[in-house]
Amino acid sequence: MSGLFGEKTTRARSVVAEFLTRPAALACLPAVSLAVYWMGGDSALITVAAIMPLIYLLTFGPGGINTDQATALQHGLTDTALFDTLVAERFKEAREGALSSAIFKIEIDEGTEFPDRLGHAATETIVARVGERIFAALREGDLVAKTGDYKFTACLKPVRQLDLELCIQLAGRLQAALEEPISIDGTSVYLTSSVGFCQHSHVINQSSMAWLDAARTALREAQAHGPNAIRAYSNEMKRRSETRAELRQEVANALEAGHIRPWFQPQISTDTGLVTGFEALARWEHPDRGMISPADFLPAIEQSDMLERLAEVMMYHAFAALKAWDEAGVSVPQIGVNFAGPELKNPRLIDKVRWELDRFDLTPERLAVEVLETVVARAPDDIITRNINGLGQLGCRIDLDDFGTGHASIASIRRFSVSRIKIDRSFVMKADRDPDQQRMISAILTMAERLGVETLAEGVETVGEHALLAQLGCDHVQGFGIAKPMPFEETQDWIIRHNAKLQDMPRILGNRTG
Repeated sequence: MSGLFGEKTTRARSVVAEFLTRPAALACLPAVSLAVYWMGGDSALITVAAIMPLIYLLTFGPGGINTDQATALQHGLTDTALFDTLVAERFKEAREGALSSAIFKIEIDEGTEFPDRLGHAATETIVARVGERIFAALREGDLVAKTGDYKFTACLKPVRQLDLELCIQLAGRLQAALEEPISIDGTSVYLTSSVGFCQHSHVINQSSMAWLDAARTALREAQAHGPNAIRAYSNEMKRRSETRAELRQEVANALEAGHIRPWFQPQISTDTGLVTGFEALARWEHPDRGMISPADFLPAIEQSDMLERLAEVMMYHAFAALKAWDEAGVSVPQIGVNFAGPELKNPRLIDKVRWELDRFDLTPERLAVEVLETVVARAPDDIITRNINGLGQLGCRIDLDDFGTGHASIASIRRFSVSRIKIDRSFVMKADRDPDQQRMISAILTMAERLGVETLAEGVETVGEHALLAQLGCDHVQGFGIAKPMPFEETQDWIIRHNAKLQDMPRILGNRTG
């Protein structure tokens, strides 16, 4: 067949397939036949009838699209393999015709959590609805394909005018379409999405694959600033992406070489002013580039699936620091170590923590397991829940980090035996000058007091914020206003200087009367 028709057959197949990406296309075929008969009579109708089987074979027969592809077409979506072919054609069409186009990458934020939260059947329904909404939000002639479990890609039909502002407006329209609630078994599910796009003009001298890669880079950039972010591809973004790729290659070696280790930020009592603990925060001192921001290397560690290894490194050095402070006669009651999703899913986590505590001859209450509120709010009754509760039963303290940002319920706080909530910086900022902030903090502190849970305010930067939090009854504070994170070698001298200053300073009295 290909020898007989050559490139014309290939092109016919693509045209037919693109025609069939519209759900109403097949329904139009009877109308087309009647129109042909009306205009050309019996002979024309016979000709069309003879051609129809050929069209069907070209599209659905050997070398054409398969059953899965046909199902996708019925929902308005183009099959992934066919999509790449059509993108290549549109890339060429736009370049040769001096036209404008763009590729959009859309991904459902936190989609990977849906199966655990909602079940697989509900997740499939949600993803299908998302595809339909994206398709409906675009113009006739635009292509859409499902290119990942929770990801879709759209390629716009080349047109004369398509500037950056129009692309941003379209991205916003796509996000707005996905934000409308989806009803699942009588329950409304709300979504957000990240969108990255690349205009054809940015890769005009490259290839369709480079075009797709650029849109993918823009999506990653949006996700790094998300949820619900939009980013347009740029050359600067490309350079940042290449740097991150280099970091991913180096991060494993850096962990094993000891270049990534904790720096320690003190936490102090608002009642006594004494140090009540330190939080271990990952820092990377690169031998050539110097200090690398956690905002840069932590995503690289996550993308390299090494968060669990990072937690092991942080816990080892944190326990070593506690042991060293004890031996130096310096009082540090506890140390906080952050635990994210991957390590909390390890069925051997409790045994691992117990072994490390025994190794350093430390009691469990010396470890504060810091868990993000978003993790607690969304954790189903699974291994994460069992691990958090198991660590609490072991005697470790459970700190709920970034409280106020993840919608954890009071029931969640009780279910996980939370020892302390850490009030997020967004509530603390300018609290001494903003009555609304003060009321929010007061509400959180009142709730914590009723539940018998301690409180710590993060991101305290000014004397005014510190004084207000003490007066409102917050138990502990942490932030640049007390001290920045520091390497272990500096901590003992800082503690000595801090305790010396306490002798000469009036104590900030907290309101403990309720």
